[in-house]
Amino acid sequence: MDPVASVVEKVKGIAKSGQDLVCGLLHPHQVSARCNPIEILKRLQREAFSDLMKLRDRQEKVERIISYYKTSSQSPFQEERTHVRGGVDALGAILIMGNIDQQHYDAVARAGIGTGIDSRLNFETTIRQEDMLIAEFGVNKKADRIPGDISGSSLSLAKVCYMANVSDWCSAIAIPIGAKCKDIDITTNSSHQEKGLTDISSFGPPLMNQHSGSAIGLTVRKSNVVASLVQSISGLGVHPTSVANGYCLSTFGQVICQLPRGVKLSLLGLQQVPRSSSLSVRPGALTIPVGFLRHDKAPETTDETYTPPVEANTQDIISTRSIALKLGSKLDEFTRIGGWIEMKSTNPSHLHWAVNLSDDSEYDLGWGMSLGGMIEGTNGCNQFQIESYLKFNLGKRFSLKPGVAYVTYGNAKAFALMLRSNWSL
Repeated sequence: MDPVASVVEKVKGIAKSGQDLVCGLLHPHQVSARCNPIEILKRLQREAFSDLMKLRDRQEKVERIISYYKTSSQSPFQEERTHVRGGVDALGAILIMGNIDQQHYDAVARAGIGTGIDSRLNFETTIRQEDMLIAEFGVNKKADRIPGDISGSSLSLAKVCYMANVSDWCSAIAIPIGAKCKDIDITTNSSHQEKGLTDISSFGPPLMNQHSGSAIGLTVRKSNVVASLVQSISGLGVHPTSVANGYCLSTFGQVICQLPRGVKLSLLGLQQVPRSSSLSVRPGALTIPVGFLRHDKAPETTDETYTPPVEANTQDIISTRSIALKLGSKLDEFTRIGGWIEMKSTNPSHLHWAVNLSDDSEYDLGWGMSLGGMIEGTNGCNQFQIESYLKFNLGKRFSLKPGVAYVTYGNAKAFALMLRSNWSL
């Protein structure tokens, strides 16, 4: 060690010893108190308590900052309110028919065997903690109807929906694009509804799957009764070779009664009033033309007789009404039984009906079966169909449903081996 440093350390030690000696002679009680273990513990306790209070103050400041950001419009956590849900549904079938002709194909089409791939992507955003805005994008190859074409198509906007909870007993819904009558059905979630093999076991009465274009509706709740009313407008479907244009006004109503033992009884009604026009001018999207001036009189001619414009089929301007009765019950967590019947006012003897029984377990083996048909009266061809399937859950988000379906329509009979796969995210 350096001699100089050694001398310095010795001098410091002598000075320290001298200072302690002087302090002991002048303040003997303080020295004994400092060396007392109890006083040492008290001093440490006061210091620890002071540190804990400082940490608590800092934690409260952080909590206030996080609470402010969550409630403010410029919240950095706002993106967490948007949930993305999607799914890919594919259905294939092997058709066994007596003859490959139009009558047998009509029987398959009426049975609702829609093969193809249907992809959906939903963006659900929570607004004001209770309202919800939903944007749905989809690719539906089932609607293309191009034989043998399995190539991909572009993703397009299929639906925009805004649901507002006005109060505990009242809610409203607005769908500017892609509305269907089933969107107002609050008893089932259409995006998570389990599907069978055909339309009658997947969507319920046909009027529930009617395209309504743009719609606005209101739902009120009182005790065990829920009532809904929807007004919609959609483009009037005409023949491609026709020059007629128009739109269709639809009114949909629904009353649901909650009965004892988990039984739900629903009464549904749909009225469609088409409005046709002979003009070749087509207004833009989301445009409703309304004229308030009187129509021009027919031109006076001397050589020829004036002929009014040719309108679309006269049946297009006849309003149609449909009414349906739906009954369903939940036997346990996954087992459901239900049935429905639908009738049209234009032909009261024309009836659609179906009875469904399913066990769509999310973990174990599931199954389902359905009976349904259509009665067209004494002069028409009656339809009957039956289907059955098993459900294999391969994980939480993928399932396979192999099954069979048998369809009769008049003299046409068809048997189908079917496989449906569903993957959700």
